[in-house]
Amino acid sequence: MIREAIATGDNVDAAFANACAQLGVETVDAEFEILEMPQKKTLGLFGGRPAKVRAYIEVPDPAQAPAPKPAPVSAPKPAPAPVAKVAPQPAAEASSEKNSMAPAENAASYLKRVLAGMGLPDATVEVKPADSGASLTLNGGDIGFVIGHRGETLDALQYLASLVANHSGGSYFRLTLDVGNYREKRRETLEALGRKMAYRAVKSGRNSSLEPMNPHERRIIHTAVQEVEGAKSWSEGEDQARHVVIGPEGGERYQPRRDNRRGKPGYGGGRGFDRDRRGGRPQRGPQQNQAPRSGGPKADDPSAPIYGKIEAKK
Repeated sequence: MIREAIATGDNVDAAFANACAQLGVETVDAEFEILEMPQKKTLGLFGGRPAKVRAYIEVPDPAQAPAPKPAPVSAPKPAPAPVAKVAPQPAAEASSEKNSMAPAENAASYLKRVLAGMGLPDATVEVKPADSGASLTLNGGDIGFVIGHRGETLDALQYLASLVANHSGGSYFRLTLDVGNYREKRRETLEALGRKMAYRAVKSGRNSSLEPMNPHERRIIHTAVQEVEGAKSWSEGEDQARHVVIGPEGGERYQPRRDNRRGKPGYGGGRGFDRDRRGGRPQRGPQQNQAPRSGGPKADDPSAPIYGKIEAKK
């Protein structure tokens, strides 16, 4: 079941945050679709419009959950005389905190079984409380391979763990999965990439397409590009092929072709030919009368070595 919300903001990031606030979830837990890119006002006075974003999340369908079995009916027993008891306050708080972390513990147990099936029976899952949920950190020897290419395996495990944590229904439980601080390192890499490609687009006047990314990583790129004056970004493609394109705000600029032949030997105006003063016909210059060098194998000779001679250091 999909829950969605549409909101606007000064930029894409602000619009996405407003839409997630309507859904009651954090931005890291929702996916988004840009409906309208923001436009700046002309001369700071006329026109302009905010960004418009659609945010959506997938939640378990309560109708598909198995119905609870009815409890056996027994004859009522006389209630004992009430006894006044006062439970210690710290114990009550600990019990409440334990119940609030039950979805994370269920997800951690599920991940341990999955990791054991992947050949990591000794791997551990560290659970820490976080805003509106919990963060899970995988530890163990040779655990790095579960990250996968560009974090694809780690994202898949996080998605499955979130389904387990939210299987019981109720309010949405936000869950993040990390290995060796990979999430923070990946964010820094994407921010640097977004700024670099934005500066290049402004300088060259050309659009550049990045590799396909998940919604969270595309949002990091969009935020980084907004920091560069004169650059903009948008998403293209469908499903797994959806990627970010970065270009100049005014669109691609026309790049005239340069005639690289000018001044090169073999063409008019070059040094390889010399004009005859009497007839005006091209005469071969001294460079054209030189004989080819010899003394070594040809470049297209099959028996020629690939590399030149290498002298050993003394």
